[in-house]
Amino acid sequence: MALIFPFKAWRYDPQRVPIQQVVTQPYDKITPAMQDRYYKSSPYSLVRIILGKRQSTDGKTENVYTRAAASFQDWRQNGVLRQDAEPSLYRYSQTFAIPFGVSGHPARIERQAFIALGRIEEYSSGVIFRHERTLAKPKADRLDLLRATRAHLGQIFMLYNGAGKIDAALESAAAPDIEVTDEYDVVHRVWKTSNAAVIASIQKQMHDRKLIIADGHHRYETALTYRDQRRADAETSSGRPAPYDSVMMTFVDMDRKGLVILPTHRLVFGLPSFNVEQFQADAQKFFTVEEVDAGIDAARAAAMLQQAGAAGTALLAVTVSRAFLLHAPKATGTSLFANLSLRQQALDVVQLHKCVLEGILKISEDAIRNQDNVTYCREAMDALSQVRSGKVQIALLMNPARMEQVRDIAFAGEVLPQKSTDFYPKLLSGLTIYALD
Repeated sequence: MALIFPFKAWRYDPQRVPIQQVVTQPYDKITPAMQDRYYKSSPYSLVRIILGKRQSTDGKTENVYTRAAASFQDWRQNGVLRQDAEPSLYRYSQTFAIPFGVSGHPARIERQAFIALGRIEEYSSGVIFRHERTLAKPKADRLDLLRATRAHLGQIFMLYNGAGKIDAALESAAAPDIEVTDEYDVVHRVWKTSNAAVIASIQKQMHDRKLIIADGHHRYETALTYRDQRRADAETSSGRPAPYDSVMMTFVDMDRKGLVILPTHRLVFGLPSFNVEQFQADAQKFFTVEEVDAGIDAARAAAMLQQAGAAGTALLAVTVSRAFLLHAPKATGTSLFANLSLRQQALDVVQLHKCVLEGILKISEDAIRNQDNVTYCREAMDALSQVRSGKVQIALLMNPARMEQVRDIAFAGEVLPQKSTDFYPKLLSGLTIYALD
């Protein structure tokens, strides 16, 4: 039973600050260079709250979290942020160009969604499903921020089956309340909807839906932990839902066009005995291995992966001097895949983690989880640049997962390795904010 609710969002007052100068990408997609740029764009940029700069003098009473809470409080008191007068849902549209190397979509596409509060549920309830594992460090950081600000500042990206009916109900010819173009040339538009009949109809349609977390696993599990802690701290219970029982979500209909999944490539570093000849020999135990041009560029890499991937798993391993196409896996059914279903074993990201990272490179699950020897990269060009500059020892490139694979994994109650999917584009932070008090 998926319960959603309208809410009185806090939003930037366009009379006080241009929206273009204050919204940001999600915190986990903000690089140090982006953080610097956001800081310079405005003293009211949301980055100062969701990913503030740490200082050498930080301690228990003055730190990145206390500064975030103070800024949030100040901006509300001074009218930089204003709360909507009526509980509302927020239709959210994103128009964007398809990133290079992703096929099967028109050149420019629109993805429809709506923003609402969603009741937080245990995974065991069978209402909300995850598809990726999470990491401890990001959850600890987000929990500290949530405790300090008592607000949900970013969106949790949720998928549902709706056959386009809810999107149709929210259609409007009116001008959007918010329109902003981000640094990736994605146009974001938001319309506030306060019509009680429309809201009630959407609540009814969502009531029997199952939800999949597309993006925001860490924030969702942080909200769940925070809810449980607040419940434990409460001396009495009124039986009525509390503000911390819900979290802000953006709902996207997986039955409609506009869902684009990018691959997240793996970069390996810090292995004391890495040897490319040994890697090639060991890889032949798990895959058919073809050596390819060591100078391969991003365009050719994407085309090669797409072509080879039509027949099944295809991975591209690139070192500073050599490159290999790994395909036709030989290891399915071995002990490496203990406790993994056949549907998981067929996924490229699982083959990469189990066969390449663990089987060939001998990187443990804990080391992968803690990012001791593995980091992540969206752009193939960036991955190739890093390996050729010597920053990493090997770049492992792959094709993206398909939506039906993600859906089947999630509804089966299974999870993939962290960073298995990259839904594009990201949901901007700062369009709407949910304050708990």
